[in-house]
Amino acid sequence: MKQNFTVRQGALDGVEAFLSVAQHRSFRRAAAELGVTPSAISQAVRALEARVGAVLFLRTTRSVGLTEAGERFFARARPAFEELVAASGAARDLGQRPAGLLRLTVPRSVVPILLEPLVASFCQAFPEIEVELAASEELVDLAAGGFDAGIRMGQFISPDMVAVRLTKPLPFLIVGSPAYLERRGRPRRPDDLREHACLRLRRSNGALAPWSLNDGGRSIEIAVAGPFIANDFPTMLGAAVEGVGLAQVPGPLATDAVRTGKLVAVLEKFAPMTPGVFLYYPSHRQIMPKLRAFIDHVKGRSRAAR
Repeated sequence: MKQNFTVRQGALDGVEAFLSVAQHRSFRRAAAELGVTPSAISQAVRALEARVGAVLFLRTTRSVGLTEAGERFFARARPAFEELVAASGAARDLGQRPAGLLRLTVPRSVVPILLEPLVASFCQAFPEIEVELAASEELVDLAAGGFDAGIRMGQFISPDMVAVRLTKPLPFLIVGSPAYLERRGRPRRPDDLREHACLRLRRSNGALAPWSLNDGGRSIEIAVAGPFIANDFPTMLGAAVEGVGLAQVPGPLATDAVRTGKLVAVLEKFAPMTPGVFLYYPSHRQIMPKLRAFIDHVKGRSRAAR
């Protein structure tokens, strides 16, 4: 059964005053504890009694006692109010120092080439922060998904986000295995790709991404065809290593495979440049310390790498 957690506006007003009076059995001592006047305490309690619909205190010129309704209210309100105070303290703690769970949404291709060393050094520097990486090619709504920030190629980031550069602009390389190139030949011009088995990327919106190239400073797109479709670059890269066809992937992702001879770059002079990889997050007036610590760590690593 679904519970209704709606709290009437003003329902908590006067509760702290009531609890203090109930504990001290005195309006004057409660006023001193809360730093207000006795008349202010009396007004708050009267307003609370009016909202509750019952008299909570028995008052005489010499003493203050609880009615049966007041006893019941006190028994349930005190632990609830203490929980609210504790919750406020816990939230305030996270707002004042780098601690808690930092959730990031990232594409799979970014994890091995960028995030593994970055996260390792960050976790060592900030042991009170837990880092959770959700690897997905989808362009996730940060707020709806409960993420503090995301990491994406710059061209996919909404302009209403704050973006922090993580890498320099990156080339998109076309690569193939030596066995594939021996079997099918090496393309020399962009039009040659129409005769090749080209591995394709399906975007999060369901569309197949065309291949982009730079022809003498002019950006061109080619609708390629091939036997294999994936929704992330690492999977495409693995298929290229196995000789399934040519793949167009971010340069850093293919670096090791090219260096070890598992893949060969082709049409390199036509490789387009992308804006690079960025950390992005909503434009808030106040950034939680855990995210601020991560942003500063990223910037520090970027400066050190120059």
